[in-house]
Formats: sequence, structure tokens, C-alpha cells
Amino acid sequence: MSKKIAVLFGGNSPEREISLKSGKAILNALIKSGINAIGIDPINFPLLYLKKYGFKKIFISLHGKGGEDGTIQGILDYLNIPYTGSNLLTSAITMNKYLTKTIWNEYGLPVIYPHYLLNKKDFIKSNYLKIEKKILKLNLPVFIKPNCNGSSLGNAKIDHIDDLFNSLEKSFIYNDDILIEKYIKGEEYTIGILNKKILPPIKIEYPNSFYNYQAKYYLNTTKYFCPSGLSKNKIKELENIVLQAWKVLNCQTWGRIDVILDVNKKFQLLEINTIPGMTTHSLYPLAAKEIGLSFYDLVIKILNLTK
Repeated sequence: MSKKIAVLFGGNSPEREISLKSGKAILNALIKSGINAIGIDPINFPLLYLKKYGFKKIFISLHGKGGEDGTIQGILDYLNIPYTGSNLLTSAITMNKYLTKTIWNEYGLPVIYPHYLLNKKDFIKSNYLKIEKKILKLNLPVFIKPNCNGSSLGNAKIDHIDDLFNSLEKSFIYNDDILIEKYIKGEEYTIGILNKKILPPIKIEYPNSFYNYQAKYYLNTTKYFCPSGLSKNKIKELENIVLQAWKVLNCQTWGRIDVILDVNKKFQLLEINTIPGMTTHSLYPLAAKEIGLSFYDLVIKILNLTK
């Protein structure tokens, strides 16, 4: 009997629905490849039993809180079971958008400035006019997003100051810290990394004012271009930025970095995803396909890179 592999999916984060889809696709690929794989939802299974039940390797397909933030990685480190993706520390850092941007900035990498972090307690306690004043200093429009959350849940573009309070309240549903930054107009790209190899960039075009949850997972009007249409020089420039951004955070195995090409034709790093989606709408498998890796090959390669 081959080594017993667990695919972790579901969980209790707001991204549960996408995680279930990703995990099931990964599980099917492993089973079809003849691997002894079993799908496990942490909601229904005590993870400390993974060792007891003889699992030798874990494919993590949990998105968001509890999956990408170092929590599950810490449990698996304790159990001494190898797992896919980045380690505990890297996962904890990259889940925090503000911290990630701060580190990138320290290393001289291009990130959107100015920005600031607003805590829920400060929002409730402090003078709302003070917050408004700070945000107006950024110059509207601004973009707000929960600091430790994915799938664009709770994200909003603020064009008018009157819409701010309402949007912040909705955003705080997902996280106690909100990242507020200057809205940058431009073309959005996402770049996958597989074992230090940069996958072809994908250009994303969406019908709304930003790439939101619906546009990511459900709308057929969202368009993806791979090849991206970028010139060879621009691709080289982008690859250099992305590889540096990946290395300074000590990321491992696989992941995806989102960037924007602003109106001045400068790339700005947006955020990083250490456990990319693997659904039919997902971009990581699309980029891998461009270099000749089928979904099955991709899943096996990620698993085999895990030592």
C-alpha cells in the first residue's frame, strides 16, 4: 500500500466554500493518480489523530484563517508530519497584509504607499472624524481590506467619504484590523511560483471596479489572459520583483503573488497567497497549464516537493 496522504480542506474560515472545491479537485487528482489519499475536514476530525491514523504527508488546501496563517502548520510541525506549502513563520507573516507590505518595503520592493492599519477597538473608541481626516489625507479613492483574510472578502473601494463608515463596518466582520491604502488604477496580474520557478503571468480583466469575490469565483465576465500580453522586458522585470518578494519572505514550494501595473507602467506588489485556489476558476492551474503541466501533474509535483 502506498503512503497514506491526507488532503485537508473545508475548515471554519469564511473561505470554507472555496477550500472545499479546491480540496476535492486535489483529492480527485491524487486518487486518479493511484495515490492512497483521503480528504479530511478539520471541522469533523481531530487533527492530533493524523499521526495515529498513519498519515505520512499532508496536502493543505485550507484557505484563510486556520489554514494559511500558520495554525495548521504548527500542529503538523508538532506531529512531525511533512506538509505542502510554506512553514509556520512564513504562513503567519504572509497572512498579514500589513506585515508583508512592511517587509517588502524594507527590502526596497515596490508597494503601494501611503497606507495605514485601523484596529476595530480604535474604530469604536476614537473620534470618527479623526479617522476620516487620516483617510482623506490618502486622497480618495481609497481601498480597504481585512488585514488577515483572503478571497477579497470584505474588500471595498471607497470613492466618497460618506460610504466609508458603512464599508469599514462590513470589513470588520472578517478581521479586527483593516488595511487602508491609496487606490491604484492599473492592470492587474497574478504570478504563480512553483519550486522557485516563475510560472507565466496572467492578466486579469474584471467588470467591476476591483477584483472582488464574485469576479474571482463566479462571474463568467471575468477574463484571464495567459500569455499576458506583456513585453519580454516587462515579464523579466516582473519576474525579478516577484522572485525577490518570494525569497525575502522565505516562502516554500508553491504560491501566488498579485501585482498591479500602474498608469506610470510601474509594478506594485499587492499581496501573496501561500495556498492558492485549485478550483475550475483558479489561476494557478491555468498558469501551470501554459508550461505544459496538467492539473494532475501539478498536484503530484506539489506533493513530491514536500519532504
